[in-house]
Amino acid sequence: MDPTHQGPEEYGRHSDGADGSDGRRRPSRESGSADFGQPTPQQVRIVQLTVGDLLLTVNPVDGSEVETCPPGSQPDAPVRRTPAERADHERAGAPPVPAGPPAPQLPLLERHQEHERLVGLLARGRSVRLTGQAGSGRTALLDAVAADCTDLAPDGVVRLNGHRRTTADLLYGLFDAVHRSPLHRPDPQELLTLVRSIGAVVVIDDLEIGGAALDELLEATPECAFLLGTAPDLTAPGIDAHLEEVLLAGLGRSASLELLEKVVERPLTEDERNWAGDLWFESEGLPLRFVQAGSLLRQRDRLNTDPEAFDEYDYFEPRPGDAPPVPEAPTAETLDVPLPSLGEGAAPAVLLASRLSEAARETLRFTVALGGEVPHQAHLPALVGDTHADAALGELAGCGLLSPAGARYRLAAGVLAQLEAGGYAESAATHARTAAQHYAWWVSHPSVTPQRAVAEADAIVAAMGRLIPDAEAGQASAAVLLARSAAPALAAGIAWGAWEKALRAGQEAARIAGEVAEEAYFHHELGILALCSGNLDRARTELETSISMRGALADKSGAVAGRRALALVADRSGGLETPVRSQVGDEVPAVRQDLLPGTPSAAFPGPPLFARQTVEEDPTLISSLPATAPRSPAPKTGGGRAVLGGARRNLAAAGAGALLIAVLGTVVTLGLTAGDPEEPGSRNVTTEQSSPEDATDDGSPADEPDDGPAPDDGAPGNEAPTTPGSSESATPSTSGSPSPGPSSSDGSSPGTGEPSGDPTSDDPTSGGPSPSGKPTTPTKPPTTPPTTPPTTPPTETPTTPPTETPTEDPTGDPDTTSSASGPAESATATATASADAPAESEDPTEAAA
Repeated sequence: MDPTHQGPEEYGRHSDGADGSDGRRRPSRESGSADFGQPTPQQVRIVQLTVGDLLLTVNPVDGSEVETCPPGSQPDAPVRRTPAERADHERAGAPPVPAGPPAPQLPLLERHQEHERLVGLLARGRSVRLTGQAGSGRTALLDAVAADCTDLAPDGVVRLNGHRRTTADLLYGLFDAVHRSPLHRPDPQELLTLVRSIGAVVVIDDLEIGGAALDELLEATPECAFLLGTAPDLTAPGIDAHLEEVLLAGLGRSASLELLEKVVERPLTEDERNWAGDLWFESEGLPLRFVQAGSLLRQRDRLNTDPEAFDEYDYFEPRPGDAPPVPEAPTAETLDVPLPSLGEGAAPAVLLASRLSEAARETLRFTVALGGEVPHQAHLPALVGDTHADAALGELAGCGLLSPAGARYRLAAGVLAQLEAGGYAESAATHARTAAQHYAWWVSHPSVTPQRAVAEADAIVAAMGRLIPDAEAGQASAAVLLARSAAPALAAGIAWGAWEKALRAGQEAARIAGEVAEEAYFHHELGILALCSGNLDRARTELETSISMRGALADKSGAVAGRRALALVADRSGGLETPVRSQVGDEVPAVRQDLLPGTPSAAFPGPPLFARQTVEEDPTLISSLPATAPRSPAPKTGGGRAVLGGARRNLAAAGAGALLIAVLGTVVTLGLTAGDPEEPGSRNVTTEQSSPEDATDDGSPADEPDDGPAPDDGAPGNEAPTTPGSSESATPSTSGSPSPGPSSSDGSSPGTGEPSGDPTSDDPTSGGPSPSGKPTTPTKPPTTPPTTPPTTPPTETPTTPPTETPTEDPTGDPDTTSSASGPAESATATATASADAPAESEDPTEAAA
């Protein structure tokens, strides 16, 4: 049903507002209405955004709508944030502080030289690429350098995360960190203009773009100095980028042992120092390995103090009041837990997780199912099913199993592979489906803002990606539900990178699940996204697919929304597509037709035919189709029309509809503007008049005769030029060969192949061919008989007995007859026929006009 419609019109119920209602459905006032089979109406969140000069309305029901911004609704220009606002924005984008006791602050060891070099390069405005392995301490060094560069640039320091981020995502993140522009996303051109004026020290950790994409990022921000933390295998930018590179190696042996003591918070024993030395050789001095090794030593200390410390209750879990008291810790002489093996020290994730609480281990299972993305600690109680599960984040972070990634946490480098090998991925499909159902309910709740949904975008997208390739029943449908719920929130939060990922994952899941309606919705949203991004070809393809699907489903409102967006795409593409024009040589040549006012047109076969038209003004010249060979007269059909044969028939049929009517109408119009036929310059000559063959046409534009008849190749360029409105202009044609029949239309005698004379010469008695050697087009006689007959009788030529041929009136009925007379009667017959019949043909096989 149309959403703007107020009622089902097929039953005649129309709301006219007489009862005070506005025709809209309102929710029930009874709180228990759902118990009586009336579900509570779900609230729909509709958000309007401005994207360049477009107004985007995010509609979760039928699909988003986009239109040109109406006058007065354009957003205000973006405003730069103050230093206090930038600090608040940076704190909001930091990862949450884990619950539980704070972790010890670790010093930055053996990084003094790299620290000073990075600060010096950034102070000179140079961009630097910090390259190091995962777990080498890049994040800690970047934090220390950023703290010392706060006063180097006008816009301060901007911290971004490059994990799974494209160049466009990073540019929009930079714009949002410096400018305040709520519910407005600038178009690409406006974005480049805005970021070009930003002067800041941009620190990007875990950057995943390189090569040309990184060159594009650097060229778009010439006033910024970049500090990029990348892996060694990332493609380097071009030479023109002028990017310095600093390598970050592992720690030395002494620094590694010092870091281990800081984590354990006590001096190391001799056995522990030897064990740490072997670990340093195995791990190449990566600081992350010594943080995790220090966590193993702390767990060992707790086991030495209380062997049952990790059996029933955990450090962060409260003990019930009726629990037995904790026994006194045994002495070191009675209990000595051995040190972990070298392999366990190099890959300690499974051993560390085995000594954590059940809530922490269940959190790790959800994290493995989501590809390493850790849900926010506020979601852990609902996912795990424990009210104290939010403390699990502190356990995992304190063991070195997590690392910060923007506004969230991820599994540290190498931990995911270790947990998968330890069996934590056995129930990944079940945990991913549980997470998808939870996020689908949570993101659809009216209290959840788009900004909170954007913070969980990576976990949401990871849940959909885990469910799509799974062949288990119901997995794809769960992914469709999550994508359908999360996509509008991600669009409203202007996280369009995550929005596109959610739409593509949802479209693939809907295709697998066979949910055509949802697949049409995702195609529509992808078209809207492409339209707002400026990709018009992609937008047209997606919208046309969505419209066809919704048309098959009889989804009226959805199809209307798609057509509106498609109309905007056509408008931005320059209107409708330009019709395909015929190439050179494909034009249909003009075919001669005798067009009389109020009568149907006719096409004539055979050699060039000449006919007279009854017009009040000066006669008009009508050109004919050139012929290359004589053609036998076509038999007359019952409809009174002669049909062209061979290739000429096809050409005549192709051009008779539009081209010929337009051309001949123009010629007739020009002829009506000529002078009076009674004036001295005008002539009334019929085809019966002939002249001697040695006579020449004084009024012919050609001074020299042609060598021979022009070939007829069917192309329009080979037609003879005509001069409308002038009786002295001749139209050459190719009729130099004899024409069969009792009387030729060009005035030649039967059995001869030469024309009898020029009908347009000054002297009718002077015969001879035209200067070009071709017969010319006659002029039209006046509608009234001439007052005096021609002074010179026509040349005598052999004639045949007159043959009566019925002539059709404008309606097509033959009501008059005309005789093909000989030359002796040509003058009188011409005058009589001009007054009685609208047109006359001397060829008995010619159809009447």
